[in-house]
Amino acid sequence: MENQHRFALALHGGAGTITRESLTPEMDREYRQALQQALKTGYDLLRQGGSALAAVEATVVSLEDCPLFNAGRGSVFNKRGRHEMDAALMCGKTLSAGAVTGVRNVRNPILLASQVLHHSDHVFLSQPGAEEFARNHGIAFEPDEYFFTLQRYEQWQALRDSDVYMLDHSETQEKKFGTVGAVAVDLQGNLAAATSTGGMTNKNFNRIGDTPIIGAGTYANNRTCAVSCTGHGEYFMRNVVAYDISCMMEYKGLSLVQAADLVVHDKLKKQGGEGGLIAVDARGQVTLPFNSEGMYRASWVQGQDPLVAIYQE
Repeated sequence: MENQHRFALALHGGAGTITRESLTPEMDREYRQALQQALKTGYDLLRQGGSALAAVEATVVSLEDCPLFNAGRGSVFNKRGRHEMDAALMCGKTLSAGAVTGVRNVRNPILLASQVLHHSDHVFLSQPGAEEFARNHGIAFEPDEYFFTLQRYEQWQALRDSDVYMLDHSETQEKKFGTVGAVAVDLQGNLAAATSTGGMTNKNFNRIGDTPIIGAGTYANNRTCAVSCTGHGEYFMRNVVAYDISCMMEYKGLSLVQAADLVVHDKLKKQGGEGGLIAVDARGQVTLPFNSEGMYRASWVQGQDPLVAIYQE
């Protein structure tokens, strides 16, 4: 056991105005089952000695394949009625990263980000170039119909002739930031983070959020932590949120929980930046702070019971 670390995994499926009143009992159950399934996928990999990088990738694929979440299959419509998806993956051991933005019809954007990380000299590819790279590396594409969900379409129809963009919500007074992500530490003590999103309903075409930006929405460094964010991306970009947490641990000596709480409940909140994040450190400490009414989230630390939650506890 000497060289083995305590492994752990955390994931999120978006944050925002998610209250007990806003979900029917059936939807509540469906979300919990989907979170549980994704959690088990990643945890089983870690338990078998798999890498943190492989675990977060597999976890996010599970969430992308589920139409309940605004990533992959359940992505929202932009101003032009299209789906433009962003994703990023980062390895804490080597600081290598792969990210893509604005990709269309790619079944699993996180798998494309992984190909960029493993098989290119680049970090960040966009639009047609990213899609051509995907084809050259055998990444699966799907027709528009695959990404069509009635709920997302109706959200967009309500907004399409306005200049309003919506943070993935189903009722007018409600805000839900749809992004999915996972962070992990493996038996070797290596960290990794992965994030994927369809962005905002009715967002301007070619708008890029914090998800694929290394240090803003996604970051991992074995010396500190792995972080995946969800929320109003503009604020997370301006505050370089994921990297800020790492920096406060590295330069100020703050704990993971202290650093994450300071960013989410103080820095972001003062500016009106709504959302949350998941983070894990090399010791297997996990934190899931958010300043919105709810966040779809789950975590599983070796030797502890798994957690699956939606609302403010």
